[in-house]
Amino acid sequence: MALLAGDIESAGLERFGFGLVRRALHNLSPAALYEEAIRRGEGVAASGGPLVVRTGKHTGRSPQDKFFVREPGSERHIDWGAANKPFEAARFNALVARVDAYLRDREVFVLDAFAGADPAYRLPIRVVTELAWHNLFARHLFLPAPADALPGFRPDFAVVDAANFLAVPERDGTRSETFIIIDFGRRLVLIGGTTYAGEIKKSIFTVLNYLLPLRDVLPMHCSANVGPDGDVAIFFGLSGTGKTTLSADPERALIGDDEHGWSEHGIFNFEGGCYAKAIHLSAELEPQIYPATRTFGTVLENVVIDPETRELDLDDASLTENTRAAYPLQFLSNVFAGGTAGHPRNIVMLTADAFGVMPPIARMSAAQAMYHFLSGYTAKVAGTEKGVREPQTTFSHCFGAPFMVHHPTLYARMLGERIARHSVQCWLVNTGWTGGPVGTGSRMPLPYTRAMVRAALSGRLNQARFTAHPIFRVEVPAEVPGVPASILDPRSTWPDPDAYDAKAKDLAARFAANFQRFASHVGPDVLAAAPRTD
Repeated sequence: MALLAGDIESAGLERFGFGLVRRALHNLSPAALYEEAIRRGEGVAASGGPLVVRTGKHTGRSPQDKFFVREPGSERHIDWGAANKPFEAARFNALVARVDAYLRDREVFVLDAFAGADPAYRLPIRVVTELAWHNLFARHLFLPAPADALPGFRPDFAVVDAANFLAVPERDGTRSETFIIIDFGRRLVLIGGTTYAGEIKKSIFTVLNYLLPLRDVLPMHCSANVGPDGDVAIFFGLSGTGKTTLSADPERALIGDDEHGWSEHGIFNFEGGCYAKAIHLSAELEPQIYPATRTFGTVLENVVIDPETRELDLDDASLTENTRAAYPLQFLSNVFAGGTAGHPRNIVMLTADAFGVMPPIARMSAAQAMYHFLSGYTAKVAGTEKGVREPQTTFSHCFGAPFMVHHPTLYARMLGERIARHSVQCWLVNTGWTGGPVGTGSRMPLPYTRAMVRAALSGRLNQARFTAHPIFRVEVPAEVPGVPASILDPRSTWPDPDAYDAKAKDLAARFAANFQRFASHVGPDVLAAAPRTD
């Protein structure tokens, strides 16, 4: 379509290498973005008011399609490898020009926002999207700039998401039609070929994981909450381990459910909202999160609804197990205002052990915490990911390997220093299986896990008698209020103790094999914290 004089507008991306577009809609309200998404056929309204969208063939992130432009300013800091792959600057510049030409004849949505609740460390960003619902998603997940900050707003980083633009690998140098490329020199994230909105959120998390350690701030893939007496707890964990569920506790105020920084002043949330897994949510077990799935403005990705009544079916995984709900923090009933708090008193590291050998809760030393932080263990279960037919070990360093730009031991060293400086108590919690592996045992009941975590955070659990686990070395309590003592020792829950020993030793050997790449980078105390393999 030919452009007419006066029909072109600025998206505010000139300093990032982009020109004008047919129409740019700046900083629309959630209601206006909701209307635009419906008008454009991007989604449908479900009963109760949430916007339900489908993300097509990409129902999760595409880590193999993520790259970093190799440029002088960041090249020496990046831990190049399978997760952090280089991209040629010349090809990136050419791809930017192609996306620029694509957007000139299109309507785009512009959001000016911040990543980071602490004014001393927040990152001003501009998010430009081709889809209205992507902008609504970004408005929920980041911190929209207040009206008085919009005049003269100057972003330090831009995200340009041309969701329907498909790359040509032979021409553009990408792996496929999909690309997520970060250029620290140009201060730009370029996304295309995917409508999965999580790429927007995680690309900025990746940016912060690069920038903040250079300012002595530890970025963390964790949730965080605050108790009645002001004590802060943080929860590390990979997807499916309960990080969002356990931190959204009616007895504790939520700071945030996924991304935080730890500065000399304390903890601060990177985000303004939540991106929670929606599969099998229930009002009984997730009383904080469940109502948000029925609220106007919430974005539901790939959730199945009845085509006539528009009622949600949160148990239907026919599109994907990775159904998601994106909503602002204020949709929850117990939120810690301001997004900043003091230093943590407790750290909880979550694993969903599908082999049923890890204890349901255990106390860790600082060295053990660093070992498990670098290991980042959980297990994938059949049905949760394409091609997974039996439990598989997953080791993701720092509980977020795809987003860690520097060498993993830099983050671990920063964590260890903070644990020591602030005398933080560390816990390992298994939200996975008990009584045997998947197919034999059963999933740890959520009410028991909640009771164990609450006992740990309140300080009551420190009064219990502990015994060192013979293989994993962590300290296992003999009793926890409200929890049957019979489940605390995982070996005693198995019908065949010898089978337990064999499986536990097998998992310990997998820990050891994974940790070999870190052995030369850590001290003897961390090496001694490893599970026993003899």
